[in-house]
Amino acid sequence: MLRVPVGGRRLDILEWLRDPAAHFPPERHGSLVDGVDAAALATKLGVSHAVARTHLDLLVGVGLLRARRIGRRTFYHRDEYRIAEVRSLFEKGW
Repeated sequence: MLRVPVGGRRLDILEWLRDPAAHFPPERHGSLVDGVDAAALATKLGVSHAVARTHLDLLVGVGLLRARRIGRRTFYHRDEYRIAEVRSLFEKGW
């Protein structure tokens, strides 16, 4: 987790996923309640799907995002409980 898991683009992803409806168009096959898929995030970031997946996989790996597979697509949403835990650690001076 100490390999700079959150910075720049990853902070953008976390911020956008705080309120997906404000940052992404409605999904054609699903709901923003399910999260946002990697293709939509790649488009918003202006990067390839592979680069977006690298960022997303890291955020899932450290527990800040959750991934949910629906059909052939994976949707991502914030893990608010885990984000609150991490915030609390840093506020305590960890």
